[in-house]
Amino acid sequence: PEHPLGAARAQVHATYIVAQTGDGLVIVDQHAAHERIVYERMKAELLSGTVRSQGLLLPVVVELNEASVDRLGARQLLGQADVTGLVQDLADALAEWDDARPLTERLAHVCATMACHGSVRAGRRLNAAEMDALLRSMEVTPNAGQCNHGRPTYVELKLADIEKLFQRR
Repeated sequence: PEHPLGAARAQVHATYIVAQTGDGLVIVDQHAAHERIVYERMKAELLSGTVRSQGLLLPVVVELNEASVDRLGARQLLGQADVTGLVQDLADALAEWDDARPLTERLAHVCATMACHGSVRAGRRLNAAEMDALLRSMEVTPNAGQCNHGRPTYVELKLADIEKLFQRR
């Protein structure tokens, strides 16, 4: 069975994946595409309560006053659980936002930031298997045609359009 985003044929400038489809080419921005995949996975984990985490080798204690805890929305997220294990940078960033902003919106922003920093970067060389894996992941990821910032993650050139460029049609 043919894959909608085709088969990876090349990587251009260690940033774009060129894939061949049944009726043309697809050019994928590897960072934008991977960022969307990671973001959607994180959102799904957050909604299902299955967010993956790794314990710290040494615990970090973060001192927060009651107002900061409430502004952070930690009680909504964690109930009455102990919140001292939260990372201070995250607490500061969330506390700076408008109190009226819903917790889900603030968490979505955190997920987007983490997805951006945790994704394949432009300039990273990928092998054929990695490029194909990215294409397959895009095919099953919601909103994969657009990055988290609203830009397209790929463009498609139909064979007929390519032939017009070379005045064959």
